[in-house]
Amino acid sequence: MLASATVVAGAGVWALRTWDPNVAGNPFPPCMFRAFTGCWCIGCGLTRALHALVHGDLARALSMNALAVLMMPLVPLMVAWSGGWRPRTLAPLMRWLMEPKLWLWLLPAYWIARNLPWYPFTLLAPG
Repeated sequence: MLASATVVAGAGVWALRTWDPNVAGNPFPPCMFRAFTGCWCIGCGLTRALHALVHGDLARALSMNALAVLMMPLVPLMVAWSGGWRPRTLAPLMRWLMEPKLWLWLLPAYWIARNLPWYPFTLLAPG
């Protein structure tokens, strides 16, 4: 399982280093939600954020999808916690992160906020 994830991650990094999602004709699919509604979805800008990250541009990545970039380091930790790795020092943080209510509030709030047409919410839309 870990080997498969490593191969997939490596292929993803290679693709993001090879093609620029900001350029027309790239092989990455556009956001269908954005195409149909004209609104930003919660994942809009993620491919461009990952492209910026593999090129070492954290500021650009944050401007594309701040929530995804900030949560990225936590995902492996949450997967490991769910898999049974439970260091006591992380228990308070993980109790908070693994609470479904957090995500049921945070994700829709981010989705709505990034579509609001006034400052500072306009900063959340992919730039």
